[in-house]
Amino acid sequence: MNDERTTMKLKFRTVWISDVHLGTRGCKDEYLLDFLNHMHCERLYLVGDIIDFWKLKNGFYWPKRHNDIVRKVMAMAAAGTEVIYIPGNHDELFRGYIGTVFNGITLQETAIHATANGEQYLVVHGDEFDGVVCTSRWLAVLGSEAYDFLIEVNRWFNFGRRILGFPYWSMSAYIKHKVKNAVNFIFDFERALLHAAEEQQLAGVICGHIHHAAIHDNERGIRYCNTGDWVESCTALVESAAGTLSIIRWVEDSARLLEDPLLETCPDHGRLASAN
Repeated sequence: MNDERTTMKLKFRTVWISDVHLGTRGCKDEYLLDFLNHMHCERLYLVGDIIDFWKLKNGFYWPKRHNDIVRKVMAMAAAGTEVIYIPGNHDELFRGYIGTVFNGITLQETAIHATANGEQYLVVHGDEFDGVVCTSRWLAVLGSEAYDFLIEVNRWFNFGRRILGFPYWSMSAYIKHKVKNAVNFIFDFERALLHAAEEQQLAGVICGHIHHAAIHDNERGIRYCNTGDWVESCTALVESAAGTLSIIRWVEDSARLLEDPLLETCPDHGRLASAN
């Protein structure tokens, strides 16, 4: 994905990414590196599951592009971007180093982010609000293995689609979002996180964990934001200079964004529109 556009930069006040799962074959490393190379931000939040130590325990997989991503983030930190790493359950090893700074990257358990328009958000990976992860680790690991299998099937499925000239499509995400139990789980997860934000009298919550990018408000106006992932949807949450939050779906949006440098986020949260 390296082309003549590599010098073009999309400028954001803040960017949140999560659930990259470096160390797995399912990681869409090419798309993530392309995104990082085309954007600049004042602050970057790594909202957990950046490295998948669960998977690495079962067999080492670490291609050059995964190194390139780590080096890119470190280069951003060295160049002045504030980088905050909030570990998740797959990279919980780093939770033993909360409060330390490594190569300019600060490790925190959670964060309170203040947007440019003065709103405050709880930033957390989200696994602590997942009843399966909290009470049945063996079941969570089993579920992760099943999910990895589905991602592998999805990888070969899309390999065939590319040969036939069709764009990327996440079969695994489609199945997950059509299953009733998964939909109910997402609803319960969102409700728990919104309650935590409301208890702290915050405007909303920003999380990852469930690989389902979303921005919406509950009936009391508390906002739920999920960054999505870089295994299925290739999504990031971004904040504009004015403080507006939006989701970028890099596979679908990159060409349009890079063609028009005036594009910035707009009030419907899920879309992007011209500043004009």
